[in-house]
Amino acid sequence: MTIEEKIIQAVVAGVKALYDADVTADQVQLQKTKKEFEGHLTVVVFPFVKIARKKPEDVAAELGQYLQDNAQDVVANFNVVKGFLNIVVSPASWIQLLNEISADEHFGFKKADSKSPLVMIEYSSPNTNKPLHLGHMRNNLLGSALARIIEANGNKVVKTNIVNDRGIHICKSMLAWQKWGNGATPESTGKKGDHLIGDFYVEFDKHYKAECDELSKQYIANGMDAEEAKEKAKQEAPLIKEAHEMLVKWEHNDPEVRQLWKTMNEWVYAGFDETYKMMGVSFDKIYYESDTYLEGKEKVLEGLEKGLFYRREDGSVWADLSSDGLDEKLLLRSDGTSVYMTQDIGTAKLRYEDYPIDKMIYVVGNEQNYHFQVLSLLLDKLGFEWGKSLVHFSYGMVELPNGKMKSREGTVVDADELMADMIEDAYQVSKEMTKKVQIPEDEAREIARKVGLGALKYFILKVDARKNMLFNPEESINFNGDTGPFIQYTYARIASILRKAEEAGISVAKAIDANVEISEKETDLIQKLNGFKAAVRQAGQDYSPSGIANYCYELTKEYNQFYHDFSILGEEDENKKLFRLTLSKAVAKVIRLGMGLLGIEVPERM
Repeated sequence: MTIEEKIIQAVVAGVKALYDADVTADQVQLQKTKKEFEGHLTVVVFPFVKIARKKPEDVAAELGQYLQDNAQDVVANFNVVKGFLNIVVSPASWIQLLNEISADEHFGFKKADSKSPLVMIEYSSPNTNKPLHLGHMRNNLLGSALARIIEANGNKVVKTNIVNDRGIHICKSMLAWQKWGNGATPESTGKKGDHLIGDFYVEFDKHYKAECDELSKQYIANGMDAEEAKEKAKQEAPLIKEAHEMLVKWEHNDPEVRQLWKTMNEWVYAGFDETYKMMGVSFDKIYYESDTYLEGKEKVLEGLEKGLFYRREDGSVWADLSSDGLDEKLLLRSDGTSVYMTQDIGTAKLRYEDYPIDKMIYVVGNEQNYHFQVLSLLLDKLGFEWGKSLVHFSYGMVELPNGKMKSREGTVVDADELMADMIEDAYQVSKEMTKKVQIPEDEAREIARKVGLGALKYFILKVDARKNMLFNPEESINFNGDTGPFIQYTYARIASILRKAEEAGISVAKAIDANVEISEKETDLIQKLNGFKAAVRQAGQDYSPSGIANYCYELTKEYNQFYHDFSILGEEDENKKLFRLTLSKAVAKVIRLGMGLLGIEVPERM
């Protein structure tokens, strides 16, 4: 039983003994005592005032005395501030708690069982016409972290990806390769496949723009309005017409177009796999839009037959959601082709057939908020049990100091290059910091990989996902302040202390003497450690990786204050030394577990 549970149980018994009234544990409000008051935990007594028919201060005083007399193994002292009962927890209880935290290798985590809900999380959703960029990184890191957090809360988790492998944007890259590729392959160019195809997407846009400019000039010379000329040029440019013709051929299973599409997609998937591996991201199941769009069309037509949707005169199929406070939504175009909503319905159908989903979470940017409102209603109408309760994990965009990224113009921060740059920066910084320490080159490079990627991941994940964020690589690699390297360095510092203790023959595996004298700062650190469980629960409820990042930073900051104020290996009292080593080891473990939820590795030395 935890300290909190013991106090709550004692309060329930106290209300019964003092006022002959039955209250439940849920009625007992327990919170951390404010820093300006003495105590560790505070009982809010206002709910019991009516029962006792006394002033709040009197109820708090009577209840506090009861706890001190009847729960002395937990309650050492108490004080009353208005209607709040501040409890000082006994040192022996904190030491027992530290022993329990130390013994639990999966402290703070709940294990899933056969009755646990199955949560499916979709993230990444790349297009096969370009490599992954910084925006994709935020999506992948949020989705991957969320999956770990949901799992740590006792759920079964399936991580899925839906690849956008069809459509006009794919045909643009294919057409550009045909026209200007000269048979280029990843092997012949030495480029990753996703980068090679991305280059052709940019190449298409460059030539397309030139055609549009030339046509616009001709239309204007013939007396057309400039804006009208610009729009007409976009529709009439030969390249875009060719791309649309290729899309039609793809839709009709033209063997030559399909073979090129398959070959180029395979190049891209090989490139994606390398990026995902470096990023530390994985999936249990990958779906492809080329498989799902027909499934969605079938489901929409089924809904049409049931009267859920209606067909307009031009043959297009729509959903009327006006009774739900929304508008009308196109589901099938007049030519029978699918829209994104149709594809999402098809993907949902396949997933529901593959897995007994209890909850579905989509990790998609906030520009798609309305899309998921509509999708939720449509899936519910079509009979998907989790449709109405689907979660759109909506996140803000990543912006750069010089503005937004544009894939067509090639002005993106490439994920591969960014990770490589961060690792190199970490290597150079650590090289400067460890001039006097001899570290083998391969180990130095591995440390740099962990630190560089840790800096990048933490910088992205510490920000509330709902907010837009400005990415600044220089800030992220700092070894001071709210950064990944600061937390990693603290872990490495503790690992160094524990190695020295082991070399000195000190066993940190032993339980701590319950009578060892501990300071208020050390007590605060144990209480902070205990807060990891609540942080994991809260992050799961709020779908908030930033909550875990913030907890790790606060714990690290508090440990560093303790490290600054107290001697560990130099402490002469053996019991105190063992206590501080055990406390340090527990902090390191919780840092490792917390950062692990974010997908961040912690090096044993830096």
